[in-house]
Amino acid sequence: MQRAGAWSRRMPLLPALIFVILLTQIPFVTTIVISFMKWNAYYPDEIVFAGLSNFVKVFTDVNARQAILVTIILTVSVVVISLLLGLGAALLLDHSFPGRGIVRTMMITPFLVVPVAAALLWKHALYNPVYGLFNGLLRLVFGENAPQPDWISEHPLWAVIVAIVWQWTPFMMLIILAGLQSRPLDVVEAARIDGATGRQIFTHMTLPHLRPFMELAALLGAINIVQNFDHVFTITSGGLGTANLPYYIYQTFYTAHDYGRASAAGVIVVIGTIIIATFALRTVFTIFNEETR
Repeated sequence: MQRAGAWSRRMPLLPALIFVILLTQIPFVTTIVISFMKWNAYYPDEIVFAGLSNFVKVFTDVNARQAILVTIILTVSVVVISLLLGLGAALLLDHSFPGRGIVRTMMITPFLVVPVAAALLWKHALYNPVYGLFNGLLRLVFGENAPQPDWISEHPLWAVIVAIVWQWTPFMMLIILAGLQSRPLDVVEAARIDGATGRQIFTHMTLPHLRPFMELAALLGAINIVQNFDHVFTITSGGLGTANLPYYIYQTFYTAHDYGRASAAGVIVVIGTIIIATFALRTVFTIFNEETR
């Protein structure tokens, strides 16, 4: 009877489980199988089992190693900068002031923009050397003889980083703001009555309380930024040393038509994402355990 009751509770979830498996796991298993095969669309009659050779090619390919390095630099830079900016914005929005709800909504807006649209906005409305906002501001401040840099050509990687930071800072802010609003205010008030300064309260009470929330924000952000393709493809088309692993996979698959090597690179990205996600889940469980104590 107990087993029948358990199955009766699980049966409504079975269609959703089957859908998730069909949508995610079967394509992933297929990708793993292809990653062990020599499969190039230019040579359809030479599809054979290749063992680990595709993975060896990925790690020995100069372009792949450069893509891995760019992915690391891009992910670390965006996470650190957006986390610090998100912390500052959350600290400001934690105080009451007229119009706080409107400001909070406006701060969240960049995260709600479609990534491709956000990348197009930065590429044409802001970075463009002829009619972009940045060069227009330089002319407004310094006159007609102001320097007019080509932001994308002269600073390609930073152009991508800044655009992604703009979109991911609100996400960091939301998680940190949730942590700030869960602080025990009575303890903070007691410390203030005992003579603690604002800096001491922030250093010894606020930051330790925010640490798991900041770790969670950084890990969740890293999971998504590692897989970023839209900004790299839209702003620089992977040129000027900005090609990351997702763009390398795209280029290997659609340009070289090397399905085996592209699948191997995709598996590497998924494994890296799973590792990051594991730490993220541990952080979530830590927060939940602390909240239930």
